[in-house]
Amino acid sequence: MRFTHYVHNEHSLEPKAQGISLAVSSSGREKGVGSLEGAVAVVTGAGRGLGYTIAEELGFGGAKVVVNYARSRELAEELAEKLSENGGEQAVAIGADVSDPGQAQQLIEETIGTYGRIDVLVNNAGIVIDRTLKKLTPEEWDTVVQVDLNSCFYTVKAALPHFMEQESGKIINISSFVGQAGNFGQTNYAAAKAGMIGFTKAAAIEMARYNVNVNAIAPGFLETDMYNSVPPEVQEKILSRIPLRRVGQPREIARAVRYLIEDGDYITGETLSVNGGIYMD
Repeated sequence: MRFTHYVHNEHSLEPKAQGISLAVSSSGREKGVGSLEGAVAVVTGAGRGLGYTIAEELGFGGAKVVVNYARSRELAEELAEKLSENGGEQAVAIGADVSDPGQAQQLIEETIGTYGRIDVLVNNAGIVIDRTLKKLTPEEWDTVVQVDLNSCFYTVKAALPHFMEQESGKIINISSFVGQAGNFGQTNYAAAKAGMIGFTKAAAIEMARYNVNVNAIAPGFLETDMYNSVPPEVQEKILSRIPLRRVGQPREIARAVRYLIEDGDYITGETLSVNGGIYMD
């Protein structure tokens, strides 16, 4: 992955080499600050849903993608095969429950063993167990926090030495507008996603010295199988809360991920809200 550094001198801002080259197109023009071409990207929870779409977007953009899954093995392997057909040895599916620190470590080690480096880490793995506080059990609280928040720490912790050695990298944590605004019956999910935003800010401060950008994306309601299974009257209530009067498409989140990778070199510690206006900070 190629990024540009700039240093101040008395007269101008000039590119600083340090073994990192500008991304230049065949026409000689400078492309986006970073390039997906040949970058190694790990996407957790990519066997289905939003993670699947993110992995697909990055793979078709030229990245070598590690399609992580916990249970959706068949779908993950199908995606890896499709991406590989698009560009040679382009993708691999790796099973790992990233809510387990040992398995998260193994995921990163297998990535390094396969590709020799890691350039992008997208922490997408997550679950919901919706209950009111009155009915929510400690086990249900712990499960959601473990999968949605702790897994983020486990993967970043495992990848950190490699990012430090490379002195480059992009980490993108998929949070939610629920972590910013709250939502009825989702105290566990809201706490985990809010924690992810706080983690993003603190990690960005620590990792900036290694030229590693850490950002979060907070999607709003998305058109997924879960949303489509909701009764029409409930969908209407949801739409009434969204100023743009529609739910988002997973591809819109995937493109936001790609934007932060390719053109987000001067963005770190931020949360990009892609939510149709349902929450405005």
